[in-house]
Amino acid sequence: MKEHKILFTGTMGAGKTTAIAAISDIAPVSTDVQNNDPELDKARTTVGLDYGELRLGDDERLRLYGTPGQERFAFMWKILAKGALGLVILIDNTRPAPLTDLSTYLENFAELIAASACVIGVGRLDTCPQPALDDYAGFLEQRALRCPVVAVDVREAEQVRMLLDLLLLQLECREYLGE
Repeated sequence: MKEHKILFTGTMGAGKTTAIAAISDIAPVSTDVQNNDPELDKARTTVGLDYGELRLGDDERLRLYGTPGQERFAFMWKILAKGALGLVILIDNTRPAPLTDLSTYLENFAELIAASACVIGVGRLDTCPQPALDDYAGFLEQRALRCPVVAVDVREAEQVRMLLDLLLLQLECREYLGE
């Protein structure tokens, strides 16, 4: 069986665990624990990783890994990035500085992005429309990065699959162009 690894990353609360659970063909594995940080408005948080699988026919599968969102677990980011085919960055638009959040993940995963593909899903645009998708696109253009940016509700399996479709399409294009 051919296996491929896709990595989901983003801030705490951006929806990594939810996205993986929405599309996984198996019961997802999660290392969520009770959040003890009073500054973070969330009951549970991932401290290790999330894991799920998505079958692509009889002989191929995507292994879906989610990183912990808090920067204090950044050492796990490098470990989980090894061998990844591509990266999905999830951004919570209701956070105080979502473009700064995006910058953190672009910097920390720069090697993976340069060697593979990346797609950015922006959540909660319905409740917080600014920054807009065009702002994200401009932000990426200033950094000479070509990553699709789309609005996403990670609770909707079809929307999470769309992120993966965009990621896989990017990889196909890179292969076709010999990049």
